[in-house]
Amino acid sequence: MTTALIADDEPLLREHLRELLQTLWPELDIVALAANGNEAAKAIAEHAPDVAFLDIKMPGQTGIEVAQGIETNTRIVFVTAYDEFAVQAFEREAIDYVMKPANEARLAQTVARVRSALAHNENPPEISVLLKLLAQRGTATTAEDKKTPIRWIRASRGDTTFQIAVDEVLFFQSDDKYTVVNTANGEHLIRMALTELLDSLNPEQFWQVHRGTVVNINCVTSSKRDGDGRVTLNLRGWEKPVAVSRAYSHLFKQM
Repeated sequence: MTTALIADDEPLLREHLRELLQTLWPELDIVALAANGNEAAKAIAEHAPDVAFLDIKMPGQTGIEVAQGIETNTRIVFVTAYDEFAVQAFEREAIDYVMKPANEARLAQTVARVRSALAHNENPPEISVLLKLLAQRGTATTAEDKKTPIRWIRASRGDTTFQIAVDEVLFFQSDDKYTVVNTANGEHLIRMALTELLDSLNPEQFWQVHRGTVVNINCVTSSKRDGDGRVTLNLRGWEKPVAVSRAYSHLFKQM
């Protein structure tokens, strides 16, 4: 059986990743959950998991520092919110990554990639090579190079195109190759799939709550859980509740 460790200092995101992995990879045995780098390093040494999902920015040791000290054949999947230059290095060195909060479709690609590597008994990439790339990329990166979340969206309603501030968006909803932009003033449409749009949004502000729905967490006024455990969200300026799929319902346990 394949074993794994998840390390993230944010409890909700740690649990979110665990539940998604259990859905996408049912036979995966998650042997440990760690809340910081020191716990992660200790658990990896004790359990020697096949794969470790490491948050880059954690108290104690960072995810990269933990990876640097691993002496087992553990494969590494880094979890990051916004380190674009690091993401580029991960791709070059075949070390996979997950953006926070984890997206089900993207995580499915990660699972397939890791399972393939394990099945073919591929050696984990050298962490020293990754660190060298990070250092080179970091010194070469300027403020202009760093990708920042978009602030405005051009969306249409009928024959009219509107310039909409991202902060005014209540939620985005997938509609085939289009995305519906829902604001307090009604629905608008952009000619872009939701999966593409996600890369341009601030992951700390916009949370995926369903396969085809991303909400502006700043606009959530309350959540409601029915007797069957289904969660719906009430958004400021929107009359109808927005449904949350079971895979994401734990994100709102404390609301």
